[in-house]
Amino acid sequence: MTDTVYVKGLAELQKFLDQLPAKIEKNIMRSALRAGAKVILEEARARVPVSTPNAKNQRLYGAYSGALRDSLRVTTRYSRGKITASVKAGGVTKRGADVFYAQWVEYGTRPHVITARNKGYLSFAGGAYKAVNHPGAQPRPFLRPAMDTRSHEAVIAVGRQIKARLTKAGIDTEEVTIGADDL
Repeated sequence: MTDTVYVKGLAELQKFLDQLPAKIEKNIMRSALRAGAKVILEEARARVPVSTPNAKNQRLYGAYSGALRDSLRVTTRYSRGKITASVKAGGVTKRGADVFYAQWVEYGTRPHVITARNKGYLSFAGGAYKAVNHPGAQPRPFLRPAMDTRSHEAVIAVGRQIKARLTKAGIDTEEVTIGADDL
């Protein structure tokens, strides 16, 4: 189920931003989108599954308990006049863990066969095998529910950050009111 968020005053806000120099607009929008994405990031961190530590997963791929949570981050990008902010999961963490499995946790996996590479063998349950059947994994979403539950607050955070940055830049924002009442 996807909630729809309605925002009033976007046309007026865009008209106001069009009057600003491009560099100020870019910096204001980048920080505003980052503020909104941080709201989603906080919720995703609270929802992400964290495994119980054990000796094996401490060594495997440099992983550790909480590596998936630590891989969550906010990124912003400016390309072709468009600014975007994203909450991303996966990649290499600061502690060196390669969290290649983030999408498998979010979306789950179907049953599949895992085969050994380079004419080698897989070690599993004390035996050596050329291939093993993996039963698949149930999805354990954390990013989508974070967006679903906190999108309203993220939009408010974006508006508040825009207003704060405009005021800091010495631009009168008395006419621009962004908050829960405007949504």
